[in-house]
Amino acid sequence: MPNESLEDLFAHNRAWSAQMERDRPGFFTSLVKQQTPKYMWIGCSDSRVPANQITGLEPGEVFVHRNVANIVVHSDLNALSAIQFAVEHLKVEHIMVVGHYGCAGVKAALSGARIGLADNWIRHIQDVRDRHIAMLESLPEEVRVDALCELNVAEQVVNVAVSTVMVDAWSRGQKVRIHGWSFGVHDGLLQDLQMSVDGSKPLDAIYKAAVQRIRYKWSKPGEALTIVPRSKAEGSPSQPASLDGATRPASPAV
Repeated sequence: MPNESLEDLFAHNRAWSAQMERDRPGFFTSLVKQQTPKYMWIGCSDSRVPANQITGLEPGEVFVHRNVANIVVHSDLNALSAIQFAVEHLKVEHIMVVGHYGCAGVKAALSGARIGLADNWIRHIQDVRDRHIAMLESLPEEVRVDALCELNVAEQVVNVAVSTVMVDAWSRGQKVRIHGWSFGVHDGLLQDLQMSVDGSKPLDAIYKAAVQRIRYKWSKPGEALTIVPRSKAEGSPSQPASLDGATRPASPAV
């Protein structure tokens, strides 16, 4: 509530704690003994996108890392340390990289708006914008932000996948899969962008297919999309036009 004070938050906390203990006696005792989540959520810091509530998971069931516009870059030791802890110590089985439609950080990156120190962080999304500028400019203006939100998720899935944490995990046979999702603040629903990576298939093919789906989704709503097999796509002179900018996974792991 807009007029609530900090004391109100403590009051709400005490009420919540008491209610939980009444409804589920011993809940906090069991919670303090272990943290064994199967899931890691890498999402935006936007207060409207709370991981546990969206997925219906309890405290202790999802390990969360959030920042402005759900970005993972190889110079960010905060994100990489969280991923390493989740993978190597908590043994999570799924990492969900989750963007959300209408993201303010993505909007700023698309328009080039200056917002302050965060411009340096958002520059990473501008790199995504520039890589896919031909696609974005071909789309109706009103859908470009949401298209870039999905492209940003695809890029961050790649960044997680080529990190040393994941390369090492897969090399030792650990079963952990990365997924790209997007959340609709307008309807409360998660969208699976069908970009899942487990280290067993070529990343470039998965990325190209995801970019192709995003392009068709926003340029031809309602039409069925047939993904061209990788072997045919590589030999087709017309294919690069539908996959513009889709060369990101060629970057080496760091």
